[in-house]
Amino acid sequence: MPETEKEKNMGEKRLSDSAAEEILAMITVEKRFLPGDKLPNENELSQEMEISRTTLREAVRALVANGILEIQRGRGTFVKQDIDTDDVKLLTPLKDVKVNAGELYEMRLIFEPEAAYYAALRASDKELDRILSFGRQVEEKIRKKEDRTNEEQMFHRSIAKATHNEFMNQLMPVIYQGIGEGVTLSRQKEMAVQDTLKDHQLIMEFLEARNAEGARSAMRIHILHAMKELKI
Repeated sequence: MPETEKEKNMGEKRLSDSAAEEILAMITVEKRFLPGDKLPNENELSQEMEISRTTLREAVRALVANGILEIQRGRGTFVKQDIDTDDVKLLTPLKDVKVNAGELYEMRLIFEPEAAYYAALRASDKELDRILSFGRQVEEKIRKKEDRTNEEQMFHRSIAKATHNEFMNQLMPVIYQGIGEGVTLSRQKEMAVQDTLKDHQLIMEFLEARNAEGARSAMRIHILHAMKELKI
């Protein structure tokens, strides 16, 4: 895979560190990959993360060195069997932050409306399609009354990535905690769930129209709705 535009702007070393953090978040926060699980092949994962295979290899090497991943020759790359994903130390200080739900939502209120604003301005067509796809998956999970934590996290992560601001991406592991807290708390509050459905639709409409001010306002309303309904 050739060098991406992001890599030309960011530099290989810095981006590989960010990629390592992103993979680690998939393991420790999203719980997408559990101990013993095999990661997607190099082509699939590099395309999903929108990085080159060279950058991905550097990220994997860093995680192998930190005892998170292991490479099994002829089989692929696996999450190590003996790691405790709830006790893994992240590669940057941001992941060491311990905050309650109220503080997490304050963080989201500061961060995510601006992320939506810049995503509306900067997202490529492919990135926009990805955001909308995850948004529709969230809606489907809500209608089926199924757990939507992973889809919610991917929806918000894809918005952050579309800002093309690397510091925003570094903040996402903290934001994941707030999203996970919100999904857990909202399971007992039907109004919060219905607000999420309507708010997401509005966010998606403004993003699709590339209306940055509208996307910012819709995201702010979404988070304020959640804070009100969940009493945090």
